[in-house]
Amino acid sequence: MSMPRQRMGLLLLTTFVPLLALSAVSPATVGNPEDYAADEAERTVGENIVFDDYRGKGCVDDSGFVYKLGERFYPGHSNCPCVCTEDGPVCDQPECPKLHPKCTKVEHNGCCPECKEVKNFCEYRGKTYKILEEFKPSPCEWCRCEPNNEVHCVVSDCAVPECVNPVYEPEQCCPICKNGPNCFAGTTIIPAGIEVKVDDCTICRCHNGDWWKPAQCLRRECLNGQSLS
Repeated sequence: MSMPRQRMGLLLLTTFVPLLALSAVSPATVGNPEDYAADEAERTVGENIVFDDYRGKGCVDDSGFVYKLGERFYPGHSNCPCVCTEDGPVCDQPECPKLHPKCTKVEHNGCCPECKEVKNFCEYRGKTYKILEEFKPSPCEWCRCEPNNEVHCVVSDCAVPECVNPVYEPEQCCPICKNGPNCFAGTTIIPAGIEVKVDDCTICRCHNGDWWKPAQCLRRECLNGQSLS
């Protein structure tokens, strides 16, 4: 008994469609299980390089170096030393000594700034002097450059001159009486210690010790320039 031609064609079509569907599946979609595992491993390694997280496991310094828990390290070029803990670096915070006020060169390579050069001279009135150097900026001053770079001076205290016509000599601080003690008798200067006849009728003498006071004078009665006594 023969099958009708229409029914046979339908059967062949039904069988062909599933085969066509199977052949349409892409090999790339199904893939090789080994190739898939390799791609996953590569992706995981790439993620670890970019997204490493050392929190609770270690510490990283400014240059990217990793330190273990409990390890001591310097996070930066001029930082104080730190200890790596689970909560992150715990760094020392020392009380750094004060720098010398005359420090001219400071280095910041350590935990605390360090003075590398101190000014070893003094400046006074536009001139420089070595440490412990003594000098006289003026006839009445004696000065010394102290180790702390400061200048200490002593100014001479001149005594009152024993004359009314003192003079200043070069390189001397205090005035001197070149002709000895004296005083004024009117407008005339007379030496101290002796009686001086300033005219025919007047004899004067300087006060003892009080050279700035006028002289004590004794006047006599005179007639025609002659003394009556």
